[in-house]
Amino acid sequence: MKITVIGCGRWGSFIAWYLNKIGNNVILYGRESSKKFQQFKNTRTNGMIELPESIELSSDLSVTKDSEIIVISVGAQVFRNVLEELKEYDLKDKIFVLCMKGIEIESTERLSEIAEANVDYSNRIAVWLGPGHVQEFYKGVPNCMVIDSKNEACKKFLVEKFSSPLIRFYYGNDLLGNEIGAAAKNVIGIAAGALDGLGLTSLKGALMSRGTREVSRLIEKMGGNPFSAYGLCHLGDYEATVFSQFSNNRKFGESLVKGEKFEKLAEGYYTSKAMMKLKEEYKVDLPITEAVYNVCFNKRDAKEEIENLFLRSIKNEFA
Repeated sequence: MKITVIGCGRWGSFIAWYLNKIGNNVILYGRESSKKFQQFKNTRTNGMIELPESIELSSDLSVTKDSEIIVISVGAQVFRNVLEELKEYDLKDKIFVLCMKGIEIESTERLSEIAEANVDYSNRIAVWLGPGHVQEFYKGVPNCMVIDSKNEACKKFLVEKFSSPLIRFYYGNDLLGNEIGAAAKNVIGIAAGALDGLGLTSLKGALMSRGTREVSRLIEKMGGNPFSAYGLCHLGDYEATVFSQFSNNRKFGESLVKGEKFEKLAEGYYTSKAMMKLKEEYKVDLPITEAVYNVCFNKRDAKEEIENLFLRSIKNEFA
């Protein structure tokens, strides 16, 4: 198949590599001004993966017109801008696959909702979510992921075409729950990093238990299946987000409480702000999210927030 991947960050570039590896004709798009794109043009590598010559590099979005599938992997807060740029090409009868995890702060909309409202009705929208790190996939370490869509035929088509021994895809059956769960796990990742930075790593078990319950409450209030929080898109992604040395969100949380600089994208930072708006809209208790938000945006003391979360409260375990 002809596929364009928009976004040449670590995940977008891996997706281009992966889809090419399993036999597709892939173009990787990046802005001409992007340092990451220029690095690929000059060296074919970003230090994590090396792109074969069979992957075309382009800074011209018009390449999407000839593609059957358009995969997008950009920051959640700039996603709407990308869709605005794509409107110029009047794209129809395409499959859009969204491969990032986040919630737009301004609207609190899920990314599939933003896509649905900003592309022609003839296009189909799907999400590709779940655990895994570029560094491990590139070494051949397999994992399981999820593809979900309102369109059942589209979902089945993508699972069949994208599956390989390296990534086993499952059919998602709760688009709302999977998107919220995937976005929220990055917030939990920041909290995990804060625990590491404060020397409280042993509290990660409590964080995982309480975090999953918290997110399940939000999903249920929003009209999704609360059990989606216990699937691959949230709890199933904790190993890669809460514990892994490769997790940007975990590392951001650790750097934050240590007062160190961290310049890579940590989507959980923005997601915590969006989730606080959802907290008010749906009247749901999100104590871990609130603690992360307070440390990130209100400059609260991380140790005090952690004590309030885990060490001072007395309550029923499954309240």
